[in-house]
Amino acid sequence: MKNEKGDRRVRYTKMVIRESFLDLLQTKDIAQISIKEICEKADINRATFYSHYQDPYDLMEKIEAQLFLNIEECINDYREKSADQTPVHLVEQIFDYIRENAKLCRLLLSERGNLNFQKRIMNLVYDKNLMEMTHSAGLPKDEADYIDSFILTGCIGVIQKWLDDNMKKSARYMAEFLIETNVRLAGFNKAR
Repeated sequence: MKNEKGDRRVRYTKMVIRESFLDLLQTKDIAQISIKEICEKADINRATFYSHYQDPYDLMEKIEAQLFLNIEECINDYREKSADQTPVHLVEQIFDYIRENAKLCRLLLSERGNLNFQKRIMNLVYDKNLMEMTHSAGLPKDEADYIDSFILTGCIGVIQKWLDDNMKKSARYMAEFLIETNVRLAGFNKAR
């Protein structure tokens, strides 16, 4: 029982640190955020912070890693059930996850976010399907790679716009829109 209580406290402490850090990131770049500010906002001492994280960059890496893991689990669940589901279901689940974690996703997918992390997330989501679409169009590999890069960057832009618009469109609508747009872009070159 004592261990369970301790685990709950640790989870709560990490959540408070994370939320305080994310609040600060809304107005400052990570390089401008001090451990002291995080601790004051979270109402913890520095020793508590250091018992979980080395610095704000380590905290950011762990937040990104958790988001990546959550999306990866979503994809793995989809692949297990993919016999009765379409790619739209997967992308819809991702949009649902983004909606549930809008504050975090707004920050990580914004201009302040890590571009390599953004590309890694999009590659995780679209890697197999996107590669199949562009490469099945009969394009040379280098052209298909450019189209893949264009589509991935566009997807990030669409997600950012959706978040900026306060997610007015449904997750289903956005999933269908992205899939349809990607199919059109990948197939566009067949006509060349």
